[in-house]
Amino acid sequence: MEKNFAVVFQNITKRFGQVVANNNINFGVKKGEILSLLGENGSGKTTLMNMLSGIYFPDDGKIFINGEEALIASPIDAFKYKIGMIHQHFKLVDIFTASQNVVLGLKEKYNLKSVDTRVAEIADRYGFEIDPKKKIYDMSVSEKQTVEIIKVLYRGADILILDEPTAVLTPQETQKLFAVLRKMRADGKSIIIITHKLNEVMEISDRVAILRKGEYITTVDTSATNEKELTEYMVGKKVDLKIERVATDFDRPLLEIRNLTIDKDDGSRAIDDVDFYIRGGEILGVAGIAGCGQKELCEAIAGLRPIKRGNIMHMGEDIVGLSSKEIIEKGISMSFIPEDRLGMGLAPSFSITDNMMLKTYRDNKGIFVDRESARKRAQALIEKLDIVTPSTETPVRRLSGGNVQKVLVGREVESNPNVIITAYPVRGLDINSSYLIYDILNEQKKKGTGILFIGEDLDVMLALCDKIMVLCHGKNMGIVHAAKVTKEDLGLMMTGSRDLTERTDKEYGKAKDSNLTEEEWQAAERSAEEEGENERN
Repeated sequence: MEKNFAVVFQNITKRFGQVVANNNINFGVKKGEILSLLGENGSGKTTLMNMLSGIYFPDDGKIFINGEEALIASPIDAFKYKIGMIHQHFKLVDIFTASQNVVLGLKEKYNLKSVDTRVAEIADRYGFEIDPKKKIYDMSVSEKQTVEIIKVLYRGADILILDEPTAVLTPQETQKLFAVLRKMRADGKSIIIITHKLNEVMEISDRVAILRKGEYITTVDTSATNEKELTEYMVGKKVDLKIERVATDFDRPLLEIRNLTIDKDDGSRAIDDVDFYIRGGEILGVAGIAGCGQKELCEAIAGLRPIKRGNIMHMGEDIVGLSSKEIIEKGISMSFIPEDRLGMGLAPSFSITDNMMLKTYRDNKGIFVDRESARKRAQALIEKLDIVTPSTETPVRRLSGGNVQKVLVGREVESNPNVIITAYPVRGLDINSSYLIYDILNEQKKKGTGILFIGEDLDVMLALCDKIMVLCHGKNMGIVHAAKVTKEDLGLMMTGSRDLTERTDKEYGKAKDSNLTEEEWQAAERSAEEEGENERN
C-alpha cells in the first residue's frame, strides 16, 4: 500500500437490501491534499464517507489508513484513526459555549479554562475566528461551522470529511473557510469535501474523485479538468451547464407586499417591515443567510402563517386574511413549493396519483372523486419530467429526493398558477434534476407567471433571476438587478455591511402609484436602476 496515501478504499461494497449503494470502490486520498468527492444524488458519496467515519460498516472490501488496514466499526473507532466528519447539519448544544461543545462527549477529565486556551490555539494556528466562551445561540452559521471543525481538530483529526460545507455560507465566509482549509492542507491534513458546487471544486481541490450510481468512475487532477468534463463524468453524458435568463416583457405587479412584518414560532421577529412586488413574467430571487426569515416569508404569502402587520395587495385589494377559496375567486392562482417536500409539500404515504388529487379535491362535485383523471395526470407528469417510479400508485416516500421534487413541482405547475412561491427548489438535487427545475420555472416565466425564488446558490440566482432581494435578520437590504450585481455585493448585503434600501424605496414607490402610465413606470425603474449603479460604483 502506497505510503503517501492517508486513505485507500479497496473493493468497498455496501448493500441495503437489494440496493447496492457502493459497488467495488477503489481509490485513495493523499496525505496533505484536498479531494472533492463528486456524484449525483444516489451515487453513493455519503454512504462511502459514512463508512470512513464509522457510521456504516462495509459488506465487502477494506479501508487502509496511512498504509495499514483499519477496522472502523463506530465513530469512536474513526477518532482513534484520527478521522473526523463535519456534517452539513450541525450537532451542537445551543446553550453551551464553543469550548463546552468541543469537549462534549469526551470521557477524560478536563479543565474548561485549559480547553478555552487549547481552542484559541487551534483557532490561531489555522486562522479561525472564534470566541471560546461564546454561546452557540449567539453565533452566526459560519461560527457554528467553525466550532464543528475545531471539535474534530481538538480530538486530533488528521483526516477531515466536510459535507456540503459552503451550502449556508456567504461568498466572504466561503473564502475564509477556503483559506483555513489551505492552511490545514499545508499542515499535512487530508481533507475530503462533498459538494455540488463545481466552481468551488475547481477553486479549492487538488484532485476530484467521481462516483456514478454506486460505481467509482475516475479521479482527475483539478488543474487538468473543467466543469463541463466533471459533469460528463458524473452524469455519463454531455450536459449543457448554461442557465438561461429568459427575456420577457414584465407586466405590472401581480402582488405588492407592503410593510410586511412576520413573527417566528418562538415570537421573535422573522420579517421586519419589508416592501417588494412580484411582476408577471419575472423571477424575483431572495438571498440571505439561513434563518433570515425566508421560510416565514414564503409561508405568509402562501397564507400559511399569520401576519403581524402589513399588506399583500392584488390589483389594489388586500388579500391578507382571506381563505384560499376567496383568494382564487379574486383571480389569483398561487402555487407554493415549500422547503419541506415531504412534510409540507406532499403526503409521503400517498401515491403520486393521490398527491395529484390533493391539489384539486375542492373541485369535485358531490361525494365521489375523479381518481381516473388524477391517475392520467400523474402518468403524464411521470413521462414529461422523467420521474423514476414503478407506477403512479407508488408512495412518494419511496422515491429518491430528485423524483419527489419533480412530483411536487410538476403538480404545482400543472394548476397553471399566475404566482409561484418556491423555497430552495433544487436543494440536494443532482445536476440533471436541478436544470430540469430551472427549465420548468423559465417555462412558467414565459407564460407571464410571477415567481418568488428563495435560493442558496448565488451563482444560480445571478444566472436565473431578474432581480434579487437580500434579507439580513429579517430586514430588506435592497433589491438589485441580477445582471448588474456581483456575488461579493450580495455577500456584503447578506451580512448587513451594505444597505441599498434607499434606492429600493424609490423604485418601490412607483409600484404603488397606479396613475403612472406604462412608459412612465418603466422610466421610473430605469432611473432607480441607474441610481443603484452609481451608488455601487
